[in-house]
Amino acid sequence: MSVSSDYLEQEFKQPSLLKRLGWFDWLWALLTVAGTVYAHIHYVEFMDSYEVGILYGTAITLIWLGWTWKPTRQLSLVIALLSLFAIALYGSDLARGDSNFFLKYLVSSQSAIMWMSALYVMATFAYFFGMFARSDFSNRVGSALTWSATAMGFTGLMVRWRESYLISHDVGHIPVSNLYEVFILFAVITALMYLFYEGRYKSRQLGGFVLTVISAAVAFLLWYAFARGAHEIQPLVPALQSYWMKIHVPTNFIGYGGFALAAMVAVAYLLVERRPEGWLAGRLPSLEQMDDVMYKAIALGFAFFTVATVLGAMWAAEAWGGYWSWDPKETWALIVWLNYAAWLHLRLTKGWRGRPLAWWSVVGLFITLFAFLGVNMFLSGLHSYGTL
Repeated sequence: MSVSSDYLEQEFKQPSLLKRLGWFDWLWALLTVAGTVYAHIHYVEFMDSYEVGILYGTAITLIWLGWTWKPTRQLSLVIALLSLFAIALYGSDLARGDSNFFLKYLVSSQSAIMWMSALYVMATFAYFFGMFARSDFSNRVGSALTWSATAMGFTGLMVRWRESYLISHDVGHIPVSNLYEVFILFAVITALMYLFYEGRYKSRQLGGFVLTVISAAVAFLLWYAFARGAHEIQPLVPALQSYWMKIHVPTNFIGYGGFALAAMVAVAYLLVERRPEGWLAGRLPSLEQMDDVMYKAIALGFAFFTVATVLGAMWAAEAWGGYWSWDPKETWALIVWLNYAAWLHLRLTKGWRGRPLAWWSVVGLFITLFAFLGVNMFLSGLHSYGTL
């Protein structure tokens, strides 16, 4: 019997998800529902029907994640506790951020994001040291630092959301509206995707490679904050004052995170494939495992990027009167989509594997990077609000 048929047989023998749930799983669902209802009761006056739908859709997603990937429960609870702690310290006075010790050095949005940045860089070094020294302890430290950084990054975004409303209700908005905010989003989503694969494969050897691209995003984020003052909260431009932004942008960045993860795994693959008997080959997962991670990351990223592109077209129809206008951002989004559609087509129908697709994954990251950042730097169009 083949490996795939053995795997399918084991999957069919597994009891259904509901039968596998314990009392803590149902407690998690109850807490999530209670928090959602509380948010609905207290903030429904600021939401339209679409945003209420997003709220409950997010609750369902959190419950499902907590049931199928247990570590997200602890992560969500830490984020909630830190965010609520910061919100309570602020009260109704944003100026407390400059005088309160915990806000100033730990849980204000800017402090949390600085902690996120430092922890991701530290995790990168820990993972690489663990790989070179074959130190499981160092790898476990890298994993713990990555979880901690991700918690601080999400906390920073949640607190920044509240801070925008403390400035003014007219200024308040979800923090996914400019390059500074979405680079934070990219870092935490890419890290989460890596942590999922780390847990699934019980392997931490790829951490240094994946955290390298996250550290590069952190470097840009810090430059953008200190050189351009991008960390300052600004009112939304009219084109972004839409519920579509709340679903289009996060969905898009799950796609970007998948593509980035695949590219960095591809780098590791190419290094091992070049010298299969070298010292690095003994420190990294097998070529078959890396090829599998690369494929699954691109498949997941492509699915979310496709949904994000459709959502973007619907948003464009509402904002500008047409689903597609061949704006530079739209054109390059289509190029990214076609690039990964071709990658998946050749793998699934032609049986391509290994080096060609690994190189393609690396090149694909640069195509995606230009669509994400290069268009904002060098081209102009309807998306000019995203320029550097």
